[in-house]
Amino acid sequence: MNRMHWPPRPDLGLLCLRLCGAFLLLAVHGLPKALNFRASLLTIEDPLHLGAYPTLLAAIAAEVLCPLLIAVGWFTRLACLPVIFLLLVALLFVHPEWTLEQGQFGWLLVAIFFSLAVAGPGRHSLDAHLARRQRRAYSLAGGHSP
Repeated sequence: MNRMHWPPRPDLGLLCLRLCGAFLLLAVHGLPKALNFRASLLTIEDPLHLGAYPTLLAAIAAEVLCPLLIAVGWFTRLACLPVIFLLLVALLFVHPEWTLEQGQFGWLLVAIFFSLAVAGPGRHSLDAHLARRQRRAYSLAGGHSP
């Protein structure tokens, strides 16, 4: 049997993780909260006792702004941190009674965003593009590329 050799494509894998994770978080949690802001104010849990309004703003930032940054690969590692924090608070403090099966979507999102925080955005990202541009400009100016 003739087997084709497919070289590993970690950067493509990281792009898929970024896009899928960001889309799922944005579509399932972020956009519904942002588009139904007033209704969300009445229903949001406040486990850290910050008040409904600050808690909702923080949740929207973590579930709308951060996924957008992650999707384009800009400040990806930093943008993953509020998402991971929010998910862990939800899983451990808001829904401590959930079984692993009930919380599997949240735990999978934690795994995705933790992996991205550790690995970084990969080559197909705005961060990588800006770094390449900066190195090119530096070398054209007569400096040595770091």
